[in-house]
Amino acid sequence: MVRCYLGVAAICLGTLPGVALAQAAAESFDCRDLASTSDDPAPRALFQRSLWASHCYNFQARAVRISYDGVRTLSLIHRVEDGVETEIARFLDGPPVAVRKEGSVGQDSSQGALDFTAGIAPGALTAQIAAHYELQPMELERIAGRSAWRLDIEPQDALRFGYRLWLDSETSLPLKREMIGVDGQILETFQITDLQPPSLYPHTLRLGPGLSPGESPWQAQWLPDGFTPQPVPPDSPRQRARAEHRMYSDGLTSISLFVEPLAGDRRPLLAGIHRLGISYAAVRHVIHQGTPMQVLVLGEAPAEVLARIASSVTWEEREGSGASVIGASSGAQQRDGVGPPDPDS
Repeated sequence: MVRCYLGVAAICLGTLPGVALAQAAAESFDCRDLASTSDDPAPRALFQRSLWASHCYNFQARAVRISYDGVRTLSLIHRVEDGVETEIARFLDGPPVAVRKEGSVGQDSSQGALDFTAGIAPGALTAQIAAHYELQPMELERIAGRSAWRLDIEPQDALRFGYRLWLDSETSLPLKREMIGVDGQILETFQITDLQPPSLYPHTLRLGPGLSPGESPWQAQWLPDGFTPQPVPPDSPRQRARAEHRMYSDGLTSISLFVEPLAGDRRPLLAGIHRLGISYAAVRHVIHQGTPMQVLVLGEAPAEVLARIASSVTWEEREGSGASVIGASSGAQQRDGVGPPDPDS
């Protein structure tokens, strides 16, 4: 799986999870404001400026990703023209993989604004991240022949991974990203090695509001602080018959919950924890209303966090204004195999 976030420099540097904060208000920004170099290393201002830069600049770049599967090189393209934001990332070695995204935009010709209806509102996103991570500005360093501010993003608990970002001092575009495990080890590095001269989109962008999360009777009753339900992408496996998909994010990390019946010749995954590169998956098998079900929680988060989320999954049947939680009593827990986690675990 290619780990990308919106704004191709952002896409593969992974500053964001690739999901918008649900129900965040729309925000506007004049890209021409980025033409003046900022000497303010204040962490929130620096981070928010980089989010807008990832949308406002047209550029081409080459990059390298160092991860569990070795070293791979990529080409990156980002452009905004004729009211459409386009992002393309292509792996240049190994199996051919390409990711292309076009923003859903509507241009207001009277204001020269782009309405990214499913975009990320950088101000709201920055506030969300700052509530659960410490943003620490460091010194200027040199990345890909360019001066860059290093920004350490440290989690306030052991329930999520940390990050280091290097942001171009001239454009604020992200040049390098490291994902840091709870033990302080580097899990993945992504770095631009050659950045062609970027050019600014000379108009105003308007991002947000995010889409509302979909409804599902399957719910995670425990999540780390700051993780909220998110809209599910239209190409989600949820589109398959009888599969349920929920997504949660704290602004930097996204976690997916999949629940589906085990029927026919479909082989279940082994129950327990599975490592998938830098991601983990927690799998449980339960019986719900006489039907075998598979609960899968997947994300770039500590394995014990995903396991606890999986153990908290319940099925809520809504009737009128009330809701009954299947698995709430000890007898129902034994029947369904799902229930809230032990608070002391």
